[in-house]
Amino acid sequence: MTILSDLTSLDDVARLGDRLPAADDAARAAAAERQATLTKPPGALGRLEDLALFMASWQQRARPEIGQAQALVFAGNHGICAQGVNPFPQEVTAQMVANFEHGGAAINQLCRVSGAELSVVACDLDCPTGDITETAAMTEAETLAELRRGAAAVSPEADILLLGEMGIGNSTIAATLACAAFGGAPADWIGRGTGSDDAGLARKRDAVARACALHADARGLGLLSALGGREQAALCGALIEARERCIPVLLDGFICTAAMAPLFAADPRFLDHCLVGHVSREPGHARLLAAMGLEPILALDMALGEGSGAAVALGVLRAALACHNGMATFAEAGVAGA
Repeated sequence: MTILSDLTSLDDVARLGDRLPAADDAARAAAAERQATLTKPPGALGRLEDLALFMASWQQRARPEIGQAQALVFAGNHGICAQGVNPFPQEVTAQMVANFEHGGAAINQLCRVSGAELSVVACDLDCPTGDITETAAMTEAETLAELRRGAAAVSPEADILLLGEMGIGNSTIAATLACAAFGGAPADWIGRGTGSDDAGLARKRDAVARACALHADARGLGLLSALGGREQAALCGALIEARERCIPVLLDGFICTAAMAPLFAADPRFLDHCLVGHVSREPGHARLLAAMGLEPILALDMALGEGSGAAVALGVLRAALACHNGMATFAEAGVAGA
């Protein structure tokens, strides 16, 4: 059973913000007290110190640890591809899922190096969502089913959850979700994705504009049904289940972050337990992070997806906790404090 198992509407999901666990301020304070005694000048480790305190507050212990790191990559196909928004055929989604399963993708290597256990979940690849320039992406029932699929994939034993995605056409879906949730022109949110040329970019801008106009009345989690994808809904479900279990989440890049736009629009508190692994080369990502008030851990000019940026950032997070937990205090080291 997951927190989403018995919910029967997207309105029920939107109201979860009032009952989900919050950060543990006492654990954070205890972690900060420990930080103040470590053999270093105050604040000398910069963001690493903040990351340790964040992990303490969500793991609800002063000395947080990462034993099991779970990486989940959800894959889906999109009807918007009928508008010529991607240079690759949709068959590539299934082919890449097979590549993940055989260990041949970048995310496999990055998870191995960073110590994350990778699972790939294909979301009905033979059943693309509706073309959002003409109809809704999914019904409410389909959206709820994908939310539940994502929630069910989360390991209760995980100490950190990394989220990523794969799906031909989903950079257009991400741009549409961001544009619908935060406004601006389609061009503000659109990048080249998997390699669109100038004509492809023009088709993407046109598709985003038409989709946003058609679904202008969609609000909150209604954006997920109207404009999202199966993998976007599954990502949201995994994020909610992780929150119920007080598992901190590392989001990947533009597409993964944009998948959370409907949750953020419904209630910004849904993302309180989330870190963002990196800022993508996709031009809409920095704008999206600013709108959500999120600060990326890394900026490496990456734009791959697959959870790759989150996997690289996991190494930084492990470094933060190694320092927090392993450093001696001034008293233990016999070093005079300030």
